[in-house]
Amino acid sequence: MNDLPLPLARWFETRGWNMHPHQQAMLNRASAPSLMLVAPTGGGKTLAGFLPTLAELSADLKPGLHTLYVSPLKALAADIKRNLRTPIEEAGLDIRVEDRTGDTPASRKKRQRADPPHILLTTPESLALLTSYPDAPRMFAGLKRVVVDEIHALADSKRGDQLMLALARLQTLCPDLRRVGLSATVEDPDAIARFLARAPDPCEIINADPGPDPDIQMLTTHEAPPWSGGGAKYAIPAVLEQVKQHKTTLIFHNTRAQAELFFRNLWLVNEDGLPIGIHHGSLDRGQREKVEAAMVRGDLRAIVCTGSLDLGIDWGNVDLVIQVGAPKNVKRLVQRIGRANHRFNAPSKALLVPANRFEVVECLAALEAVREHDLDGDPRGAGPRDVLCQHILIAASAGPFEADDLYSEMTGAGPFAALGRAEFDACLDFCATGGYALRAYDQWQRLQQRPGGQWQLRDPRSALRIRQNIGTIQDSDKLKVKWRGRGASLGEVEESFAAQLTKGDTFLIGGQIVRYEGLRELVVEVSRDPGRKPKVAVFSGTKFATSTQLSQRILRYFQAGDFSALPPHTADWLRLQGEVSALPQPGRLQIETFPHDGRHQMVVYGFAGRNAQQTLGLLLTKRMEEMGLAPMGFVSTDYATLIWGLDAVHDPAPLFDLDMLEAGLDGWLAGNAVMKRSFRGCATIAGLIERQLGGQRKTGRQATMSSDILYDTLLKYDPDHLLMQITRDEAMRGLVDFARIREMCGRVQGRIDHIALEKVTPLAAPMFLEVGKVPVKGEAEERLLAEELDRLMGASGLTQIDKATL
Repeated sequence: MNDLPLPLARWFETRGWNMHPHQQAMLNRASAPSLMLVAPTGGGKTLAGFLPTLAELSADLKPGLHTLYVSPLKALAADIKRNLRTPIEEAGLDIRVEDRTGDTPASRKKRQRADPPHILLTTPESLALLTSYPDAPRMFAGLKRVVVDEIHALADSKRGDQLMLALARLQTLCPDLRRVGLSATVEDPDAIARFLARAPDPCEIINADPGPDPDIQMLTTHEAPPWSGGGAKYAIPAVLEQVKQHKTTLIFHNTRAQAELFFRNLWLVNEDGLPIGIHHGSLDRGQREKVEAAMVRGDLRAIVCTGSLDLGIDWGNVDLVIQVGAPKNVKRLVQRIGRANHRFNAPSKALLVPANRFEVVECLAALEAVREHDLDGDPRGAGPRDVLCQHILIAASAGPFEADDLYSEMTGAGPFAALGRAEFDACLDFCATGGYALRAYDQWQRLQQRPGGQWQLRDPRSALRIRQNIGTIQDSDKLKVKWRGRGASLGEVEESFAAQLTKGDTFLIGGQIVRYEGLRELVVEVSRDPGRKPKVAVFSGTKFATSTQLSQRILRYFQAGDFSALPPHTADWLRLQGEVSALPQPGRLQIETFPHDGRHQMVVYGFAGRNAQQTLGLLLTKRMEEMGLAPMGFVSTDYATLIWGLDAVHDPAPLFDLDMLEAGLDGWLAGNAVMKRSFRGCATIAGLIERQLGGQRKTGRQATMSSDILYDTLLKYDPDHLLMQITRDEAMRGLVDFARIREMCGRVQGRIDHIALEKVTPLAAPMFLEVGKVPVKGEAEERLLAEELDRLMGASGLTQIDKATL
């Protein structure tokens, strides 16, 4: 404790605490230019990050900004502010701590620029905005440290790329600035360290004692999981029983729609009236804050949630985490598990609830990966150029700049360390002229070069418009949902969902069934209607794909052939598949063909994740059309693609020529809505399209119209335009995930196992129940679906398995 000033040392003594070794290490290395701490949840990670700041300020308190804390969540910044007040107030320190996010009042933001606090807590977007002002050098003049919390979450998105560019700007203003990264879940510490540090400088890594392994297992239920679907309704009685046995339970879901359905079904059987809440990003902010406040007070027994509660907010009483649906990603699962027993050296307790039969296998694979500390993650590519373009405009808003200086500064950011000068110059030219096809339009000529060579804004007034559109988060086009007559907000739904509604339709939001009354001034007006079966809003939450590492773990499990760890119903299913056909194997591509329902079926077990399998379905059907095989449709899951058509496929090998698939993708993408959607996101980030104009946000329809016109123009007259290049890269990586198809082809190396059969196989049977494959509708929907299920399961031999298991 000798390294701590007396007030802080006394505070530790009053609490009866000793510093953890990793906290002492952070103090010892406080002068390191770049430092990353990997410490388990509840291990005092945040305090470790702030101890050098508190020590320095308590020893020598000067006015001005000393430490900047950057968080991926506004709620996390607010939580850290609450937690920091404890040591500051109890140690009697006169340190000012404030947060600055999109929720901060304009008057406080203005005051913070003139008189910054000692510690400022913010988000990447707000920091980028602060660097865009001409007075940024004065505001950041005394900055000594930057603490980036949950750095693994930022490193996986464009928000992290934008943050690193902002830190490169701060490093220019404050050459001795020290950087600190904090995380509990890092699959590749060296890669994150390179991301954080000023390139090409090294970054020291401190690894804390990881603590005990989590207590994690699959939930035991009386009823077997269904063959398909994602709602896990079968498990609700068992989940409710677990809620009763614990203080506070977080029930995580992978999508907002699934969270809404589960919350509704859980509430319907909650006969004891246990206080249960729901929390996700599409709910009204006021409703989310009420749930968060109730969690802090310990008033709620369970909270059904999504990724909105993934990160390191300390909710105190949470003693159980339940993950409903396969986690798809081991790193995400570990992050969620860490929300339970948020204390050092206390094992987190978690239960996995597979939503369907195949997810039983995936959950088992995830359990094994967690126990082996085998986190997954994809290699990080080069920093995206649309973010680079936005940063050039941000730099110009702050004042004139030299191109050489800005290029040197940008290549000091880890994600852009390998940026070539030609790439930078292309982005600069785009910001200055809009590019070849658009240079005749004044609205896109935003920069000009002074006689002395410096670049500046052509019109200084455009700085306001640039600032209004700073950020990389691309929300789906959403509309507010409000009670009719009262105006109270419930949350948001996507425009595309609202467009499908007619008066009288019902849907779920915030756990309530509401009746659609109409659209008024871009607001969806609703009334209460609890008595009818609801539709479910198609919220804009991310739809996760199973990671490559988890998929390979499943294939190795199949290869081993030991299913003793599985429940009997799933083990028998896989054994029957091995008897009737075969189980897919690592390093090989299994393809089954068989007749069913008067059509010829082909199932491709690519194990490439849902996005890639969906793309594979599009490309294979296109190839089949070209070969005269008359495909009629397809459906995809994370592990397979089912294609049906009029003609049988006798030799599937020619369908998997990688060059032909990529050529087919280029042709398909060029005129497809997927490409246009990707273009709109890139064009918005790069500054070609403005979502905010004069303080008013454009509607999704307005933005789409502008974007589509620009896309069609560039496709026709300038197909090699910078934004078209960026869009293709983006679509290939994010929307269609072609890299996973390349990985699959590289892994297989032409080793294709084609198995021709006479009937549907056990592993293929659930594919026929996927949404869109069996379009049975009407009042007798459930009975008709049950009859279809019995018929299908009987044809594949699975009916006997379930009867034997029961």
